[in-house]
Amino acid sequence: MGSWIWRSACAALFLLWIAPGLAQAQPQPQSTAPHSTPAPLVVMNRIIVTFRVPFLGFEPADRAREARERIEELLARQGPADVTTQQIPQGILVKIDDALAFGVTSGDVNTLHNDTLEGTATRAADALRGAINETRELRDTRSLLKSGAVAAALTLAYLALLWVLALARRRIGLRLARIAKAKSEQLHLRGLQLIESDWALELVRRLTAFLFWASALLLTYEWTGRVLELFPYTRPWGERLNGFLVETAAKLVGGVAGAIPELLIAVVIFVLARFVVGLLHRFFDRVASGRIDFGWVDPETARPTRRLLTIAVWLLALVMAYPYLPGASTDAFKGLSVLVGLMVSIGGASVVGQMLSGTILTYTRTFRVGEYVRIGDHEGVVVELGMYRTRLRTGIGEELTLPNSMVLETPTRNFSRNTAGRSIVLLDTSATIGYDTPWRQVHEMLKEAARRTTDVLADPAPQVYQTALSDFYVEYRLVAHGLLSQDCPRIDILGRLHQNVQDVFNEHGVQIMSPHYLGDPDEAKIVPQSRWFEAPATHE
Repeated sequence: MGSWIWRSACAALFLLWIAPGLAQAQPQPQSTAPHSTPAPLVVMNRIIVTFRVPFLGFEPADRAREARERIEELLARQGPADVTTQQIPQGILVKIDDALAFGVTSGDVNTLHNDTLEGTATRAADALRGAINETRELRDTRSLLKSGAVAAALTLAYLALLWVLALARRRIGLRLARIAKAKSEQLHLRGLQLIESDWALELVRRLTAFLFWASALLLTYEWTGRVLELFPYTRPWGERLNGFLVETAAKLVGGVAGAIPELLIAVVIFVLARFVVGLLHRFFDRVASGRIDFGWVDPETARPTRRLLTIAVWLLALVMAYPYLPGASTDAFKGLSVLVGLMVSIGGASVVGQMLSGTILTYTRTFRVGEYVRIGDHEGVVVELGMYRTRLRTGIGEELTLPNSMVLETPTRNFSRNTAGRSIVLLDTSATIGYDTPWRQVHEMLKEAARRTTDVLADPAPQVYQTALSDFYVEYRLVAHGLLSQDCPRIDILGRLHQNVQDVFNEHGVQIMSPHYLGDPDEAKIVPQSRWFEAPATHE
């Protein structure tokens, strides 16, 4: 076997010596073959070097296998195992006791890490020295017994720390549970407990459990790495575990430190946005209270205008601060931004439509809070004109919630406007009277009914209009104005007006032809005054 290794080494040196001639004869050497798969040279579970390109007809896997066999044979000689390097035109040779172990070429350099040929060969030589030392240590019984004793001590310390963590979890959990229960019972708002004790206790339990298991996993990770590092064969695994933890922590700290300057810029942008929003709030609050008269913004539109400008300022601040947020340029952050944008565009279309409808209704002043309106088939007093909805309170006490998009698309009748602190509502009703009744008499009877009705205003005076001349009757419409209040809704005033219309027409013996006319009856359909209060009616 020794002579075979010697012949292989001589052949390899010969091939390296004639390599320049081969390279001149072949303009495209095999070392640039893009299809080759990198192969690591592993000794004692330690990666010495990674062969990335073929060399002199040998694929990376063949180079790694040949190098490993040569190293095992050279170490079996029981020599001093001195590792040296020698530079040749084709690369750098790594030797053990002046015998060739393997060669490193320029194609084996990891260009992604801006590495060099000399650096790659030096690290390979250092790794080989470490592997040789671990090989000797593996044969040292005294060293193995010492490592086993240290591992046993570390294991006992690990188990003791786990027991301390479990004990601390139990005691700290009980203490935090008592504090959370006492604090939750003290949080009341108008006799209502804001936070339930069971919920607070469950939160404390979950929090202590999370901290315990996070600490236990971190302790287990560290114990595993330290124990693996004690033994030569598993030492590379332990070094990788500990190195990964250190590198991850360093990346996190470095990332945070590197993001601080840009993060400060983002913080400054948000602070300025908060300052501008505060100025807007103070200004529009004064406009809403009437202390400032500002042209196109009146007290009624001050608050919605403030909300819109506040949203615009925060959106502008977010757009300006976005490039300075940590991780904004990463693919994960970009993907999250696309996902959020897609969700908003699909799920928020109706919300944006409602908001725009509410804005249009606010600034066109179609109606205002406190006015009596009819929106489609719905009628009542406006109690709220919000960004997304409009709420009406009907005369019978119902509260209707209407989407602003529906309100904007539906014809709206406004019966009132706030005038001099009073809420005036429009009242209208119609009656159909036969042609045999003088129209002047009908006009005066309808006006008399309006004058008898409480909360119907004398100024402006009630008016009567003839809206249709039908086949059998004339249609009259009474238009008046009533004084609306919380205790007297429009339906109440209109009901009393209808009662007075019936009384006045009955007093004068005039028959109302509604709802349908088929023919003149033998007797007029009127109620004489002597029958106005028949049972169960009472004089009120």
